Amino acid sequence: MVVLGRDDDVGDGARQVFGRDGYSRASIGAIASEAAVSTRTIYNHFTDKKELFRAVILESAEQVREAQLADLDRHLGKIVDLESDLIALGHAFTLVMPRFGAHFALVRQIQAEIGHVPDDVLRSWQETGPGPVQADLARRLAELAERGLLEIEDAHRAARHFVALVGSEVQGRTHYGALPIDEAERDAIVTAGVKVFLRAYRPG
Repeated sequence: MVVLGRDDDVGDGARQVFGRDGYSRASIGAIASEAAVSTRTIYNHFTDKKELFRAVILESAEQVREAQLADLDRHLGKIVDLESDLIALGHAFTLVMPRFGAHFALVRQIQAEIGHVPDDVLRSWQETGPGPVQADLARRLAELAERGLLEIEDAHRAARHFVALVGSEVQGRTHYGALPIDEAERDAIVTAGVKVFLRAYRPG
């Protein structure tokens, strides 16, 4: 698979067009025009639109993954106060959407036309980005359970619960970061989500 560079003109053009038009409606011609290159230049590196889309979504998914893994290490690597640390992690997870706006523009388009995006591309995206983050969160929650700080039967389910409780309302109201949300409101949503999570998973 061809890997795009962060400053690659084709990659930047493809991100813009796929994020604006979606996978089905985007064309190699429109991407070439946005990138100010010829279609031949694109076809010199990519077999077709599918291969280009895969490269674009995987590169940005890797960037988001590395940022979220760093957030997990920063906030759960050393627990000072469990509730405060989980709230800080929740904030970091919700702020990743506006921080990586171009990536989440692609995610919005994927959600809108999920039936038209090739299955193997969707699988690669999940395995590259969200999957490893979910797995690392589950591992860290399991470690907290081993220390007696949480009571968990299924760490992967607990990880999904945490993400849903702190992030789903912000995600829905901002449409994956496309719309702003008041910071006090974000704080209230994340804090409430963590409190509910701890009511379910804190021992006793």
